[in-house]
Amino acid sequence: MSEKMRTARVFITKTSMTPDDELAFIDCPPPLLAIPEVDEVHISVTFTWDMQRAEWLEKQWRAVGVPVKMGGPAFNRPGGEFVPGMYLKKGMVLTSRGCPNNCWFCAVPKREGSLRELQIHDGWNILDDNLLACSDEHVEKVFQMLARQKEKPVFTGGLEAAILKPWHAKRLKEIKTQRMYFAYDTPNDYEPLLQAGKILRQEGHTNKGHSMCCYNLIGYPGDTFEKAERRLTDTIIAGFMPYAMLYRDTDGKMDAEWRKFQREWCRPAIVGSKYREIWNEDE
Repeated sequence: MSEKMRTARVFITKTSMTPDDELAFIDCPPPLLAIPEVDEVHISVTFTWDMQRAEWLEKQWRAVGVPVKMGGPAFNRPGGEFVPGMYLKKGMVLTSRGCPNNCWFCAVPKREGSLRELQIHDGWNILDDNLLACSDEHVEKVFQMLARQKEKPVFTGGLEAAILKPWHAKRLKEIKTQRMYFAYDTPNDYEPLLQAGKILRQEGHTNKGHSMCCYNLIGYPGDTFEKAERRLTDTIIAGFMPYAMLYRDTDGKMDAEWRKFQREWCRPAIVGSKYREIWNEDE
């Protein structure tokens, strides 16, 4: 964040990754006397279904008397260089943007392009779209950065199972990774997930503490409850804790029955019990 430019950032809703400094605000502006002096207001819009709310907020924030701008992934424009603490809480970092894959349900390649490596800033939660697709040199530099941090690393952005190599798994173990996420969304993702599980276990990883996790997209067109439950169960068989992510259409709508199904697969007690039953492991 520039020391010369004081920018108020406005977010539609608060999440665990929303900045919490004095210039970060949620939704409507507070009383004018409660707003520190700022040069600009930036409204950050992550999802297309929040666009109408963002446009309304833009009008409300004009009362501050400084330029108000809108941006973010919802505008389908490529992001620039990552600025720590600006639009994500400190500790959350992006070291690359884009992905060489073209999954039908993912907007990243359309928005960000194939892949580009960024300057590496200190942090502990890696949000890259596809870190392992970067050059080996870049990935190793990220591991070295993570090894310096006080907090144990988390790979929330996800790691691609199909390109996981033994040296990745070894380094992930050496830097004491707290949690890593892979993905199993469609049938052709499963064999790579199985192989990734084998590689990780060969390098000493276990799922004590639920460190090996996997995103599972559910409820997309053509999906069924039976198919989704099979993928979630197979994720456990592959050695990963499943994390059901419910598909939304362009308007952000979610089917109520799918929402109920997702909640059942997001309860740690239920999923943990299923995992222990299959693997015969204690927590």
